Amino acid sequence: MAGLVAGLVVAGVLVLILLALALHVVHQYERGVVFRFGRVTGEKAPGLVVLLPIINVLRKVSLRIVTMPIQSQGIITRDNVSVDVSAVAYFRVVDATKSVVAIESVEAAINQIAQTTLRKVVGQHTLDEILAETDRINVDIKEILEVETLEWGLLVTLVELKDIQLPDTMKRAMARQAEAEREKRAKIIAAEGEFLAATALGEAADIMMAHPLALQLRNLQTLVEIGVDKNSTVIFPGPLMSTIQEMGAFLSRETGAAVKLDSASASQRAPGSPEPNGTQAPPAEASANS
Repeated sequence: MAGLVAGLVVAGVLVLILLALALHVVHQYERGVVFRFGRVTGEKAPGLVVLLPIINVLRKVSLRIVTMPIQSQGIITRDNVSVDVSAVAYFRVVDATKSVVAIESVEAAINQIAQTTLRKVVGQHTLDEILAETDRINVDIKEILEVETLEWGLLVTLVELKDIQLPDTMKRAMARQAEAEREKRAKIIAAEGEFLAATALGEAADIMMAHPLALQLRNLQTLVEIGVDKNSTVIFPGPLMSTIQEMGAFLSRETGAAVKLDSASASQRAPGSPEPNGTQAPPAEASANS
């Protein structure tokens, strides 16, 4: 009786071991590659898979996107500048059988090919192109990796340059260049402002020449702006040339008036009246006879 129980227990254990070896669960994001005596017989879809143990072997392959960082690479650009560039690549398996049969380690292989491709592509560009055209460089690296990894059953979905490290001397030189560029733009803007201001002042001067009262109004407005605080003594200069002309006209008028006054006084003076110098004027008849 005891031997029968022991036999049943051993049989039950063997059955459990066989079931554990025969039953396999393939997840939704996986595909199962079946080998029978070392030969590929097909792929298994997600779900419960029953295989004869020892005869069949199941290799599970994940189809999810893998994020692979590409470590920093020391690269000399086309214009002989040493830079350190790191990137990140995203890929996934599209053919489970090829990824198992064609290559031993998918991740190790794509990591190495990504590093060499990064050095090759970045080394063909100048520093300015690397800094300004990263999108085009990313596309070039992705296209090369797609061609290389197509036979491995992989699809490279995206490649992005992550970090670009420059030498300290180059950083200082770029900072000086940027500063000089900003100074140039500031000087150009200031010169354009001066040009516009001079143009506006010229147009205003032309208008004031056509309307003399406009200059007087502008002077009065300036006086108002100066006297806002009511603590200033203002000396208002008159226009020099117009003042000289007005003074000349005033003197001419005064001289003409004086001459007319003297003529009128002489004509009204009676005959024989003494002259202003004390002499007596001759009679009118004597003057006429002489």
